Amino acid sequence: MDRLLTMRVFQAVADEGGFAAAARALDLSPAAVTRLVADLEEHIGTRLLQRTTRRVSLTEAGEAYLLRVRSILADVDE
Repeated sequence: MDRLLTMRVFQAVADEGGFAAAARALDLSPAAVTRLVADLEEHIGTRLLQRTTRRVSLTEAGEAYLLRVRSILADVDE
């Protein structure tokens, strides 16, 4: 799995406020976005997003990880 892709997808979910919106922004299927975030959570060993039927929010670990992801992706994009 491409770790940079999973980081970009996680960042999009956080920025867009949900899996469907992130999928539209990234031109991916909602199922692919869900799978990539689940794979990332499994890889790092913690839940990053709290999911309910109406909303997605960052966990405490997700907030910390998002800051790191933004920095990493900004460095890669440069």
